[in-house]
Amino acid sequence: MLPFLPKRWCYISYLKALSRTASIIIVLVIIIVAVIAGYYYYTMQAQEKYPSKPITIYVPWSPGGGTDRATRTIASLLEKDLGVPINVLNKVQGGSAATFVAGAEATPDGYTLTAITIELSAWKWLGVADVTYEDYEPIAMLICNPATITVRADAPWNSVQELVDYIKEHPGELKASGTVQGGVWDIARIGFLKAVGLDPDAVIWVPSQGASPALQELVSGGVDIVFASTGEVLPLVQAGKAKTLAVMSDERVPGFENVPTLKELGIDWSICGWAGLAAPKGTPKDRVQLLIDAVDKAWHSQDFQDFLKNNAFVGKLLLGDEFKDYLAKEYQTC
Repeated sequence: MLPFLPKRWCYISYLKALSRTASIIIVLVIIIVAVIAGYYYYTMQAQEKYPSKPITIYVPWSPGGGTDRATRTIASLLEKDLGVPINVLNKVQGGSAATFVAGAEATPDGYTLTAITIELSAWKWLGVADVTYEDYEPIAMLICNPATITVRADAPWNSVQELVDYIKEHPGELKASGTVQGGVWDIARIGFLKAVGLDPDAVIWVPSQGASPALQELVSGGVDIVFASTGEVLPLVQAGKAKTLAVMSDERVPGFENVPTLKELGIDWSICGWAGLAAPKGTPKDRVQLLIDAVDKAWHSQDFQDFLKNNAFVGKLLLGDEFKDYLAKEYQTC
């Protein structure tokens, strides 16, 4: 202490300095609190405004197939309800495996969804891709279309039994298609052949990127049989270019009332190809729930029900956790 300054003056100076420091600290605290409050405010505002920009839905199969058509129909209805454009992108890569990976790795903000199908439950088991339902937040299953056995209109077989007899006499001669190797319609082929006592190799499988290109091959003579869903083969059947010999379901399907099921023919085999929507793992729960509610509303609309009826699609709605439970069980039984 300087000898000519009184102690009292030093104490006052010290207190003033302390007061200034405290004021600065208080101002800093106020600023920090304001920043945090602003962050949460704008975060909440952003959540409340979701969606505020276009949503993209990846479809892993070619345009014109069952997954593509169901997705586009539900997307058009969701646009009206959500108030934003929904872009359906046919991202046909690696027999759906690469698309499922891309969808799972997308930013989990609710703006990128994926049309998932039964193949999601199989690819990891088959060593095709390291992706499963656990990499997604399931939103809703939309359809579960039964498989058919469809041939050209001028094919010499008019019944399943005639086709089976021909295959037995000419193993390895006929070619079939419908999707990628190991996909749902390939599984339909394998299950059918095994159910009638034939080796799966008795009919050669020609892989394709979906039912639509496979049906084009059928009409052009590139393959002899297509295993695909009722909704996918209906246009060609109605146009008189193809005929369906049987449907792989427990009951006859509207639009195919005159076509027997395999079970009616004494063949114990049925399978359907389902399709649904999912968001990347980690997407905010409130956004997932908003999408679940919107899909529920759209699925029950008269427009979507008319779509199912007019296209011989079989609707099956499973929402959120119910869909996730279904996927878990299917994955364990693949």
